[in-house]
Amino acid sequence: MLSGAVSGPHLMDSERLRREICFGAAQLMSSRRELNFTHARWRAARAITRSHVRPEALPTDLEIRMALQQLISAEGFTVPFDDGSSRSNREKYLLSLLLPLDRVRQDRKSHPEGDVLYHSLQVFELGREVRPWDEDFLLAALLHDVGKGIDPADHVNAGLIALGSHISDRTRWLIENHGLAQRIMDGTIGQRARRRLARSEDSECIELLAQCDRDGRQPGRRVCSPEDALAYIGLLSEENGDQDDLVPSDPDLQY
Repeated sequence: MLSGAVSGPHLMDSERLRREICFGAAQLMSSRRELNFTHARWRAARAITRSHVRPEALPTDLEIRMALQQLISAEGFTVPFDDGSSRSNREKYLLSLLLPLDRVRQDRKSHPEGDVLYHSLQVFELGREVRPWDEDFLLAALLHDVGKGIDPADHVNAGLIALGSHISDRTRWLIENHGLAQRIMDGTIGQRARRRLARSEDSECIELLAQCDRDGRQPGRRVCSPEDALAYIGLLSEENGDQDDLVPSDPDLQY
């Protein structure tokens, strides 16, 4: 079962359940564990909940196809898990989420720098300048927008679903709350939310992430490649003695 799976679909918003099933089915087809839309859809649904799934919570073939296209590049290239490189399975999986982002364009007023991948690498570089030792923080900086390649309308939740057990709880919290921190900087959020973030032991980090996110929108800024960014984080993981090949909790879906 997936980590955090619910006991019944009535406990989960239908749209959120639909997105989870859709992305799970796309993963199954991308890895060629399923070649049929119907089989992939039901296998993904069973991995999330054993209860009856209402028809409106099941994604269409077209929705699964669109999610599948986000997992591959325009040339049909995927990052295989057995490519013989020295990268860990986690690095390869995260790279497969990052690479398609160079085809996801953003609003030119708020993001004059261009595509989501370029923005994400800028945020990573800025994060490395302020906290070069902090693996969780740097992962959050690099991965905070991966959901924009899956579901731009709800990119934070989509990204967290896709990242699953490949990130720590701390990285998850930073990604989940970076938008809230942005709104605090803008003065568009109430005191209760402001106090909640201020009480966190990572209040300084979330403020730094929000600032890096805001500053990482400069056209022409020099950045490293996504491969180099993940390699740097991998070295930090080795130095910290972490095991970066996290084993997914469900054998069907590698979340």
